Amino acid sequence: MKPIFLSLVAIAISTPCAFAEPAMSAQDFETYTLGKTLIFGRNGQAYGAEQYLQNRSVVWSFLDGQCKEGYWYPEGDNICFIYEDNPDSPQCWSFEQSARGLIAQFQDGSMSEPLYEAQDSSEDMVCLGPETGV
Repeated sequence: MKPIFLSLVAIAISTPCAFAEPAMSAQDFETYTLGKTLIFGRNGQAYGAEQYLQNRSVVWSFLDGQCKEGYWYPEGDNICFIYEDNPDSPQCWSFEQSARGLIAQFQDGSMSEPLYEAQDSSEDMVCLGPETGV
């Protein structure tokens, strides 16, 4: 390979993509989400919904009527969520705002497909009560 080509490759690898949107700050995320219920999709399918409440409280559902309460907090460029059913395992995401809404990338190193905001609903989520057995 020619030296100039190697230099261009090195520059391209070390330079962030100029077209990538920066991750949202915690303040921008809070301003965007507070009081909303956002429905997220992945790969063209509904994935789940989250309601964003005061004091960074949230309610999450996989759209199955079962809901989990939690809260979010900033950690570096990520927004991390703690839910009542798994308080010792934060789930951290980076959020970008696109022309069509939020794009969320899970920060577990798996390179999984991002979630995207499919709909903003002004309605409260429907959460069924606890299951009762016989």
